[in-house]
Amino acid sequence: MQDIIDRFAHTIRDAAARKAPLRIRGGGTKDFYGAALHGDLLDTRAYTGIVDHEPTELVVTARAGTPLAEIESTLRRHGQMLAFEPPRYGEGATVGGCIAAGLSGPRRPYAGSARDFVLGVRILDGKGTALKFGGQVMKNVAGYDVSRLMVGAMGTLGLLTEISLKVLPLPPAEITLQQECSPQAALTLMSTWAGKPYPVTATCHSRDRLYVRLSGAEPAVRAARQKLGGEEAANGTTFWDEVRDHKLALFATTEALWRVSLKSTAPPLEQGGERLIEWNGALRWIAGGVEPAALRAAAAATGGHATLFRGEDKAAGVFHPLPAAMLKLHRRLKDTFDPQGILNVGRMYPDF
Repeated sequence: MQDIIDRFAHTIRDAAARKAPLRIRGGGTKDFYGAALHGDLLDTRAYTGIVDHEPTELVVTARAGTPLAEIESTLRRHGQMLAFEPPRYGEGATVGGCIAAGLSGPRRPYAGSARDFVLGVRILDGKGTALKFGGQVMKNVAGYDVSRLMVGAMGTLGLLTEISLKVLPLPPAEITLQQECSPQAALTLMSTWAGKPYPVTATCHSRDRLYVRLSGAEPAVRAARQKLGGEEAANGTTFWDEVRDHKLALFATTEALWRVSLKSTAPPLEQGGERLIEWNGALRWIAGGVEPAALRAAAAATGGHATLFRGEDKAAGVFHPLPAAMLKLHRRLKDTFDPQGILNVGRMYPDF
């Protein structure tokens, strides 16, 4: 596999010498996310395979082009999982793309985000230099923040080549409950549940129906099931897979789809059309009918931010505008890791 790394490094060095942009891409399942890219394609899928899996240590290390499905299948055979439930959005999703995008699924508020489970990474920077940060155990903190910095950087700081992730055991018992209620009533219930020792691992409100997943030891799940009420959903596992991979009806919209992160206790937003609520109320999806500046102002007023997750017209910018100080920090990081400005230029913000 070293020959593939050498080829990647040569491609980056050549592009840097010519100041020619490169478009880093794995399975392409998240091509819609972020601003439009340009430049020569650097496809990571050839660099594939699980490098190491220590079931007793709860760690897996894989090359960036490894399909997520392959990693999850391997973990499941050992009774383990990627606890942040990374979205796939397609069969070709790779672990490199998963970490570069930094997206997490329904379990995120309860188990942690993708960033929380990254132990270490190997990358090629914008000069084609191979760098390693972090390790394979939580106590190894050398370069730990740099490893996490790569999560959600959208490939703008370097080409991820290898990732070490902490994994968790599969829960011994799991059920999904559902009940009809309004968005405000759902937010109230989710807030109440968050303050109780219930084994809640996912919440979702869609089309006047609230869903909650309970996971853990069977006695705890059974006791919580009695207290929370509602009906048990027969297709619970399938439902959360559809939430994770955006296969519910709202996500099929042809209109702009907005992802709004804010305080879980914030009231329902007035902007937009159809909505879906996740993460105890901290994540709101809005389809269509949105004036970008008004939505972002409403989100900022509650300490949150709004991202144009998917849409044809990206003139207002995909990601929430950064404060001047934060923008300056982003530019300094870009200049440090990619001095010629060639890696996924413009994917997050103009010119970097």
